[in-house]
Amino acid sequence: MGWKLSAEACASEPQWADRLWRGNQPAGSPVVSEEQLDLLSTLDLRQEMPPPRVSKSFLSLLLQVLSVLLSLVGDVLIVVYREVCSIRFLLTAVSLLSLFLAALWWGLLYLIPPLENEPKEMLTLSEYHERVRSQGQQLQQLQAELDKLHKEVSSVRAANSERVAKLVFQRLNEDFVRKPDYALSSVGASIDLEKTSHDYEDANTAYFWNRFSFWNYARPPTVILEPDVFPGNCWAFEGDQGQVVIRLPGRVQLSDITLQHPPPSVAHTGGAKSAPRDFAVYGLQVDDETEVFLGKFTFNVEKSEIQTFHLQNDPPAAFPKVKIQILSNWGHPRFTCLYRVRAHGMRTSEGAGDNATGEPH
Repeated sequence: MGWKLSAEACASEPQWADRLWRGNQPAGSPVVSEEQLDLLSTLDLRQEMPPPRVSKSFLSLLLQVLSVLLSLVGDVLIVVYREVCSIRFLLTAVSLLSLFLAALWWGLLYLIPPLENEPKEMLTLSEYHERVRSQGQQLQQLQAELDKLHKEVSSVRAANSERVAKLVFQRLNEDFVRKPDYALSSVGASIDLEKTSHDYEDANTAYFWNRFSFWNYARPPTVILEPDVFPGNCWAFEGDQGQVVIRLPGRVQLSDITLQHPPPSVAHTGGAKSAPRDFAVYGLQVDDETEVFLGKFTFNVEKSEIQTFHLQNDPPAAFPKVKIQILSNWGHPRFTCLYRVRAHGMRTSEGAGDNATGEPH
């Protein structure tokens, strides 16, 4: 016969419940003590307690935080990888490393004081004066030797200067062409500026003071009538085509024309590209309008600096003017330079006709 006891009855009357439970046991069953009953009740209560459960909301929040952290770490790793692999990062790193090494080297050279391995010797006042006196004597000897050497160098330089000057004047006085030149300003030749090309003007180097005549570095066309030929002392006109008309000192039966240009070995810039290449020669009649073709020639810069060309003036005719028309140069894109032009032939007597003959002037 079973009995149902409430928990409050068992808690309020433990002894009565124990006796009642024992009376209901069948005969021959083992006797259970009170301690065993207490242990069994404890085990039953532990089995009835539900296991602890973790909140689902907490787990989902934790998973979201972890996913955000992982995504951030992944983005950071990707950005770092791209920066490391980029050329800009490498160049920046190399530049910073170079600056660091340069600063370190400069610091080692200038900031660190030199080590003094040798100890300074202590001198007495008399020893110090004696050393100063001996060094002063040595300086005087050195000064005397320098003065002597300077005098020797000056004497050698003066001797060489005299020798060089003699050679220069000898060459200037020599006429390698061995023909009279009627295109010299010293014998009365001049330039017809109205029929001559304009001077070359470089806008990049045109200073304000160059506009004044006494500060003008551009050479006029009359320079081609002077015997002074050296690099830079020339008349330049714009481009590779131009002309110059020379007014002769009288009526001259032209036979040859000579052009002179410094060789490429002494040119300062551009070699001999500004030298004239192809040119034509014309004789102008008295009316200043009739032109007589006297020949077309080529000045070769690879040959001599002075080249003479025979004119096609047959039968010989006398002209008061001669025109040199430059058709091309040796490659200079901006200007062409003329250093010296010589006109050779025979000067006719005053009042004679074009075919009159005369003696060389």
